[in-house]
Amino acid sequence: MSLALRVIPCLDVHDGRVVKGVNFRNLRDAGDPVELAAEYAREGADELVFLDISASAEGRATTYDVVRRTAETVFIPLCVGGGVRGVADVDQLLRTGADKVGINTGAIARPGAIDEIVRRFGNQVLVLSLDARREPGQPSGFGVTTHGGRERAGLDALAWVREACARGVGEVLLNSMDADGTTDGFDLEMIRAVKAAVDVPVIASGGAGTTRHFVEAAQAGADAVLAASVFHYQTLTIAEVKAALADAGVTVR
Repeated sequence: MSLALRVIPCLDVHDGRVVKGVNFRNLRDAGDPVELAAEYAREGADELVFLDISASAEGRATTYDVVRRTAETVFIPLCVGGGVRGVADVDQLLRTGADKVGINTGAIARPGAIDEIVRRFGNQVLVLSLDARREPGQPSGFGVTTHGGRERAGLDALAWVREACARGVGEVLLNSMDADGTTDGFDLEMIRAVKAAVDVPVIASGGAGTTRHFVEAAQAGADAVLAASVFHYQTLTIAEVKAALADAGVTVR
């Protein structure tokens, strides 16, 4: 585990608004991304993740204007993903204000994009966004999905994350598509499996509903914990999550 565990709110953006659903379906409005980003920064978020969840499915680039306005508002690290296909997209996002860029569907379509991005910008910039779900047909029992969880990639999650890290990604954003939006808890087995497979930091995502869930993810090996709906709808505050982690002996910022 890294020196201090990070607590990261996630802004899932669709048509310029933050939305949240269950398993990326039945989306409901959760607010303006710029306003929410500013509030989370004030509350003590360590980073922000901004995901344009429909960019890949719609075959378009990330909404740069919203990214720019968000970056101008907050002064904590901002990771942006959605519709990233190669060096040009990463270059544009970094110029727009992103500190790190997440790639998922684009890397699966063309794994060499990872090599090119890392060669140009360094591995600290690139995050593999791994949308995984339980898939009995895969050797590890976990499969990869693309296009916002809409399509199976036909890849074993552990084999793919090993390849991506060997190509140079600096961090893994591990989202359990089965747990996403359920508030039933993180997929701890998946977190442990991915942590055992790679030696880069792993951000656990999908399923947070109580402060205990965050503690369990940290104990499973996560280097950072990410959530959306519990923060957007004020079920929990960042301060409450950090307090629970500290009480459990986890070092937080």
